[in-house]
Amino acid sequence: MESSISSQAIAPGTLLRGQGAWGEAFPRLKQLCQRPFVLGRSRATQVLRDQLSSDLEGLGLTVTTANLRFDCCELDLQRLAVEAQSCDAILAAGGGKVLDAGKLLAHRLKLPCITVPLSASTCAGWTALANLYTPDGAFESDVVLDRCPDLLVFDHAFVRQAPPRTLASGIADALAKWYESSVSSANSSDGLVQQAVQMARVLRDQLLLDSPMAVEDSTSAAWERTVEACGLTAGVMGGLGGARCRTVAAHAVHNGLTQLPACHHVLHGEKVGFGILVQLRLEERLGNNRLAAQAHRQLKPVLESLGLPVCLDDLGLADASSGDLQAVCEFACQDGSDLHHLPFTVTPAALLDALVGLAERSPVPS
Repeated sequence: MESSISSQAIAPGTLLRGQGAWGEAFPRLKQLCQRPFVLGRSRATQVLRDQLSSDLEGLGLTVTTANLRFDCCELDLQRLAVEAQSCDAILAAGGGKVLDAGKLLAHRLKLPCITVPLSASTCAGWTALANLYTPDGAFESDVVLDRCPDLLVFDHAFVRQAPPRTLASGIADALAKWYESSVSSANSSDGLVQQAVQMARVLRDQLLLDSPMAVEDSTSAAWERTVEACGLTAGVMGGLGGARCRTVAAHAVHNGLTQLPACHHVLHGEKVGFGILVQLRLEERLGNNRLAAQAHRQLKPVLESLGLPVCLDDLGLADASSGDLQAVCEFACQDGSDLHHLPFTVTPAALLDALVGLAERSPVPS
């Protein structure tokens, strides 16, 4: 008889959020470790990370620091595992790829994991999942971890320093939760999955309402709601829904686009937002879904207003060869791809047609 037991990593052990959350985390940090390994990457956040390390040393902790050289890839992870041998916890401070690398490193070394997001570009600080890339930045695979971080510190003072572009990217990534889960999981009989899908709908509505003010004014209440929606609430849905609340074509398109070096300057959520539009076009054309056409017409101007890419030209692919675009589509359509959670068959040719066709308007029903 098949077991009905489901094991899920739903949330971090402790979450501290708000202005000044980092200072409030000091007692918990001292409980978790004495020799933290502080991982970062971006030169833009180096001064802030130096301050974090100084604060930790002020608590009497022995700090080792290191930087990613690439995206979250095996080459980096193997080197970092050696450098972290004498440490008793991993503290990752940065964007999604740094947070993923920190979680995966802690998982492999069986050490406590602390995430400190320095932007609201993804919910990577929350989840028990990491994405692996090649050293060149091409997506390889997802890795499911055995637990969420032990401590997540979401300090508004840190996130507020991030470029507005990262927030717009995070909004697109969070919006995808609804557009993907409503297709892959809407008919699930599992109560937690159903609730996760409905949370994604509420999240979408809030983001559509708050996003314009959030990206314009980082001192507004809309900004606070939006960064926490992107960095925290979006992760709740993945935890509740688990593997049965799946990503679909939007993230599959992202994964395909990462195979092109010309796209490596485009942020994760920017690719995912473009992927939402591609998914809606597939639903419209292959699934004969008129609601998808309406959703496409409604969403596209929202993404445009946030400065997000809505066509190949915006991604820097105006001059991409047919071979390059074909490679994107073949990767996105490979066996095991999340794209196949759509309720109809998608071939590389059909996906290519949707990619190129985003420049066309969805027909307005008469």
